[in-house]
Amino acid sequence: MDNIDKRNRLDDSPFHFRVLKDQTVFIGYEGKQVKTLKGSEADKFLKKMKDARDEKEMQLIMAKVTGNFKRGNERKN
Repeated sequence: MDNIDKRNRLDDSPFHFRVLKDQTVFIGYEGKQVKTLKGSEADKFLKKMKDARDEKEMQLIMAKVTGNFKRGNERKN
């Protein structure tokens, strides 16, 4: 996993998630919602999160699920 997060950005835990009663999962990045998962996609995500060994692995799973939405040229508000 060391080669994946070369700049150690996941150490700050920028991702978070919450699960609703109907098993809908909302994933956020730095306080903003960036992805919604429902149905089998949400079930698969929750299983991966349950099987994660530590916080950094959980952060990596969320980063992969959200996709390539950060390219480095976004404005800071």
